Amino acid sequence: MPLPILDVRNLSVTFPAKAGDVSAVKSISFSLTAGETLSLVGESGSGKSVTSLALIGLLASGTRQSGEIWFRDPSLSDAQPVDLLKLSREERRQYRGKLVSMIFQEPLTSLNPVYTCGDQLIEALRLHQDLDRQGAKVRALELCAEVKLPEPEQILGRYPHQLSGGQQQRVMIAIALAGDPAVLIADEPTTALDVTIQATILDLLRDLQASRGTAIVFITHDMGVVAEIADRVAVMYKGDLVEIASVYDLFADPQHPYTQGLLNCRPRPQQQLRRLPTVSDFMEVGSGTDAGKIVAKVSTEAEKAELLAEVSPHEIEQHRQTLVQQTPLLRVQNLTKAFPMRAGLFGKREEFRAVDAVSFEVYPGETLGLVGESGCGKSTLSRCLLRLIDSTSGLIEFDKQSVLDLDAEAMRRLRREMQIVFQNPYGSLDARQTIGAAITEPMQIHGLGGTKAERQARAIHLLERVGLDASALRRMPHEFSGGQRQRICIARTLACEPKFIICDESVSALDVSVQAQVLNLLKDLQKDFKLTYIFISHDLSVVKFISDRIMVMNQGRVEEIGPAEEIYNTPQKPYTQKLIAAIPDAQLDDIRQRQRATADIHS
Repeated sequence: MPLPILDVRNLSVTFPAKAGDVSAVKSISFSLTAGETLSLVGESGSGKSVTSLALIGLLASGTRQSGEIWFRDPSLSDAQPVDLLKLSREERRQYRGKLVSMIFQEPLTSLNPVYTCGDQLIEALRLHQDLDRQGAKVRALELCAEVKLPEPEQILGRYPHQLSGGQQQRVMIAIALAGDPAVLIADEPTTALDVTIQATILDLLRDLQASRGTAIVFITHDMGVVAEIADRVAVMYKGDLVEIASVYDLFADPQHPYTQGLLNCRPRPQQQLRRLPTVSDFMEVGSGTDAGKIVAKVSTEAEKAELLAEVSPHEIEQHRQTLVQQTPLLRVQNLTKAFPMRAGLFGKREEFRAVDAVSFEVYPGETLGLVGESGCGKSTLSRCLLRLIDSTSGLIEFDKQSVLDLDAEAMRRLRREMQIVFQNPYGSLDARQTIGAAITEPMQIHGLGGTKAERQARAIHLLERVGLDASALRRMPHEFSGGQRQRICIARTLACEPKFIICDESVSALDVSVQAQVLNLLKDLQKDFKLTYIFISHDLSVVKFISDRIMVMNQGRVEEIGPAEEIYNTPQKPYTQKLIAAIPDAQLDDIRQRQRATADIHS
């Protein structure tokens, strides 16, 4: 067996706090060899990112660390391993960025907005290599070409906000490669990206690994991505390393109930489940004398099959026929939204059509999934439907009335029935307002709920309906997790008693188990409150699970629209085929094939 580049032994990380110390990482051990990808997986709070920050030495001062992190420089044949935890902060800087480097989750917040991408890449090169500015620029162009950025000269002269999300992430990867690191830590590098861009970034990392022999620690909560990129997988739960195995063994026969839950709670495009399982369906944490002990709840194939019950094709078709026999709740014809651009040649006025002659219908009780890459017009369309922005031309008819012909007062009344759940729940809630006020305020504005006491009682009922309790009324948004905040946003939306809700990327930032809970909740609420949804997402697996029909958008236009099963199984347009082909695949045969290909490269 080759010697490990990185050998972590009994690593523990503890944060001091007024209410008592918090153990974020609890005596974990793992190793990493040259050219290997180890994926750290788990939900928020599992300790993945804290582990990565400990590896690279970026934890805040005052944080207590124990254990050993042995690093061996593979470029030196006689190099002795060094325990990074025993180095001083100045000595640690000699390793950080040069020998152990990191790609952070959100590139736009990691890049400095006041410097060009070229300045930031050149700075990293001059810091880690003995280069003058001209030599660093030449090397920067080479790195841009290596990470497959188009027109490197122009990219170096642009600011981060002038690049797409995929280009920003490629710049971050180039900066991470500036020191020719032996170990690359990738912390959720594809979470915020479209599925097609995600696929290109994963391909890029694989190519770089094959050409450089770099070892990668890949951190994610998406088990589909794990199947695409990892050689081995380490599963973390609340600071503990609960399971570590090869990617094939982990997917073929997961041993720990937490791992079983993670693998099963992500929507499966090949199946149409009645409900998505969650981690809590597979395990529970003991209390009393068994406090902290994890107990499996699924022990037989019959119990697992019950959790993974599917909807029959006959039921799906029967439900679809029932929907389309109704009068549409929402009818859109030739809707266009154009934004003016700078004057072109000879002063000719130009425009950009974000939404271009879009037509479709949505039936009562239906969920229409809306998919496409960033910039395709999904969110602009949703805002036009609610008249949060004015459309340029076309027809929007809701419940047999023309939305575009309504005056301000009539539109305010209509908005009670047409609501939206945004992507970022924390940004959607007023940080200075209690949850009780956030939910009762829409009732007061629209004259719903009767007295103050009656409105509060309804707020409690709605909170309970989304899985929270009355104690949430007096708390502030920052006191809740991301999944809980999204539930609160859904409860606030329901306070208006709407008929129609647009869910705009409302689960994209959530862990897979929390995502499953929210998707199940949306389905339950649709049935109980007779809701109609437009569900916007770039994740086709999620869209297929929740949608009756899917509409695919590309560059402001509708590529195709049809039943969810047909769009997924027999897509007609090349663009749709490309989207579906980019979905991370967790099939065992494909995992084995990728492992064999990787082994051939390393040999």
